[in-house]
Amino acid sequence: MAVRRRSRRTIRSAPDFDRDFGDRALTDARNDIVIGRWQGVRDLLHDTGDDWARRTHRIRLLAHAAAGSTAAEAWRAAEPAHPDAAVLRAATEVVRVFDRAIAAGRGTPLDRGRLDATVMACLGAADARPADPMPWVSLLTVARLYQGGVGRAELRRWWDELRRRDPHNLEGHVQLLRYWSARWHGTHGSMYDFARDAAGAAPPGSPLSVLVQIARVEEYRYIADAARGRGPVRGFDQHWKHELAATEVRRTWERWVGGRPPGPVRPEEVEPLNYLTHAACYAGLREVYGELFAMLGARASWAPWSFTGDPAEQFTRWRGDGRATS
Repeated sequence: MAVRRRSRRTIRSAPDFDRDFGDRALTDARNDIVIGRWQGVRDLLHDTGDDWARRTHRIRLLAHAAAGSTAAEAWRAAEPAHPDAAVLRAATEVVRVFDRAIAAGRGTPLDRGRLDATVMACLGAADARPADPMPWVSLLTVARLYQGGVGRAELRRWWDELRRRDPHNLEGHVQLLRYWSARWHGTHGSMYDFARDAAGAAPPGSPLSVLVQIARVEEYRYIADAARGRGPVRGFDQHWKHELAATEVRRTWERWVGGRPPGPVRPEEVEPLNYLTHAACYAGLREVYGELFAMLGARASWAPWSFTGDPAEQFTRWRGDGRATS
């Protein structure tokens, strides 16, 4: 009997890696895509309206679901004048070219014509729905795949267009942060400069503060990938917990979470909160990660936990430690 009770407790406390982060309406729409229906997607995006954070989150995940189907094309063919159909199809094309890049292997040039066609789809979506920031997020995403990047004037224009529509769009900022990372078209320094400038300019309560922790994960991934097969990187054990790293975690906690309106965690907040929680854990800031786990409950995201080991094991271990000290 005791064994059975422990088993039930384990099940209840297991992290929930729900790919939609509790957004049940999004899950229903993605299930529609699986069976070839697009009407639920259309209704979902209509209901989302101009809540840009929620809309960007939903379109990003819908595009990943649609990339392996013809749902986006079927909707576009059925309702060619519908602006949301254009926006989703452009985002879906971006996912597809990234999937192709992954399959080809790092450093393998992609067909320039395919990239240009994807950019044109994004620009067409921007014309179809002029107020929407998502097509500009899509453009900043695909920019990484060009050999040598895109021209600075063009990149700046895409960035300015995004910020004109939604100056605090987290996904757009994350995409430009990755563009300026050493993995793509910049350096660790240029990436951190961008992250810190954006975080410092963000108003209290904005999730943009977490860009600094996302940058720290990107640096870790780059160095760990380069060292793979050659043993641990000397001195890298302090990456997460040196004084600056810990100070920046506290600053993000205070500016974002401290200034955030009270209320339950929204689905689009789950992944960025996991980044902050991960950083607080590895910085050894128990008072911070204990509070963050209390906010998240069992809601976990694969990134960034998957970059530092087994996601479920880490999430469960640190959450238990946070409870023990609360």
